Amino acid sequence: MQRSTVLLSLLSTALLLPAFAGVATPQLDARQARQEHRIEHGVASGALTTREAARLEHKSAHIERMEARMEADGKLNRAERAKLHHAMDKQSARIYRQKHDRQSQ
Repeated sequence: MQRSTVLLSLLSTALLLPAFAGVATPQLDARQARQEHRIEHGVASGALTTREAARLEHKSAHIERMEARMEADGKLNRAERAKLHHAMDKQSARIYRQKHDRQSQ
């Protein structure tokens, strides 16, 4: 029950955070949502342990905070956008590795 509450709160945060930001970043937001979905699917299928999922969710929250700090001035320049995409590339690779590491719940 607690795991589903944490997942629900992270998902709602991921969906609501862009609404409060002054910068429109639909590609980044959609990518974050897809990654959250991949984590949720991994938990549901048993491909991710609760510890792996918690670690991945923590890193996703870090990326969201990083995006919020970058958007705080009302704009997102090319370097900031590239840094966010790089962080999400790394997160995507982490999700893949953890889902395919033959550990299961």
